[in-house]
Amino acid sequence: MKEKFIKSTLILLVGGFFTKLLGMIIKIVMSRMIGTEGLGLYMLILPTFSLFIGLSQFGMPIALSKLIAEDKKNNKRLFFSILSVVLMINLILMLVIILFAPVLANKLLHNADTYYGIIAIALVIPFTSISSICRSYFFGKEKMLPHVISNLLEDVVRLILMVVGIPFFEDKGLNYAVCYIILSNIISEGISILVLFFFLPRKVVIKKEDLIPSKIYILESLSIGIPNTTGRLVGSLGYFLEPIILTLVLLHCGYSQSFITREYGILSGYVMPLVLLPSFFTNAISQALLPIVAREYVNKRYDNVKRKLKQAITISLIIGIPVMIFFVLFPSFFLKVIYHTTAGKLYVQMLAPICLFQYIQAPLSSALEAMGKSRDVMFGAILGMVIRTGGLFIFSFFKIGIWGLILAIALNVLAVAFYDIYKVNKYL
Repeated sequence: MKEKFIKSTLILLVGGFFTKLLGMIIKIVMSRMIGTEGLGLYMLILPTFSLFIGLSQFGMPIALSKLIAEDKKNNKRLFFSILSVVLMINLILMLVIILFAPVLANKLLHNADTYYGIIAIALVIPFTSISSICRSYFFGKEKMLPHVISNLLEDVVRLILMVVGIPFFEDKGLNYAVCYIILSNIISEGISILVLFFFLPRKVVIKKEDLIPSKIYILESLSIGIPNTTGRLVGSLGYFLEPIILTLVLLHCGYSQSFITREYGILSGYVMPLVLLPSFFTNAISQALLPIVAREYVNKRYDNVKRKLKQAITISLIIGIPVMIFFVLFPSFFLKVIYHTTAGKLYVQMLAPICLFQYIQAPLSSALEAMGKSRDVMFGAILGMVIRTGGLFIFSFFKIGIWGLILAIALNVLAVAFYDIYKVNKYL
């Protein structure tokens, strides 16, 4: 089992590295082809896209991975039961998007050019949902290679589609080009789904009764998916309110709009992506951990759960501690190499040690999900966001500039990490 965990982690790390590299290339190609104005239009739509993707999946991928890993149910019927729920949710969301697209574009985003891009979201979400559900099936089976290969091919196809299609649609207008970029996900996700089906065992026989949704399976899946989705929605709301609260309070305290915009941009654009860089590794470890913990916990092999969790935390710290030390000692070097600036070096030195707790929080929350404690993960997310938002509001009145937000972020990370540690200790 130890070898399987290490192997799964290594596959996810290597695959994740190349996926991240391809993702960076895609962003560079896209930004160069559609220019600053086109990129701004895409970024305006992106939060709406991300929100509806989260809602369309409804936490079902995590539920399926956990229940498949436990291996206590008819896995084929479980898959189709969850798929039916997801497709029904997708249908509702598609209607909502189409009906409210004019309001979203003109009243909330205040840009009529986003209309076609928002409509495109409605067409894309069923494909992203089906792809995620298929991937989670393989996660539950502890087969990481199909996920990695499908991800890589998906990104390669997306890159080719951009290079070929953007020049054609750009001539018709940037709004059409951005709409095409979003719609290209249909083909890339479709390729991903086909690849995942290729990895299914040839001996699998789907009977008629496997296609009939099970009420018991659906209710159990929702008990996992609803808290997961609620926690994410609360997080999204908190991040939405963050720049609004920061701007209002700091303007009241006498800071200029240009100062607030510049410092918030440095923190959110340079510092946070840098100090959270090791979370790429810890997230891979967490993904590999979930099916193992789910299987061992349901079979009451608690010593194995504790051993695997300690192993995951140890690996996270082995990666996180050296990176943290380098960030604290040489913040200017990393900022200069990656972003061609040294702005925010003091912020990096403050947040790097705090983020060690962020690195270990990922496997802890993954373990809680695997043990069926999704409500605890949800309450942890809500607790962290309340502390972060409340702390931001209070500390910003101290006239310490952006440091009020940094203190709020630190309290959020520490609160959620210690909450998860307490809950894991309680159940184990």
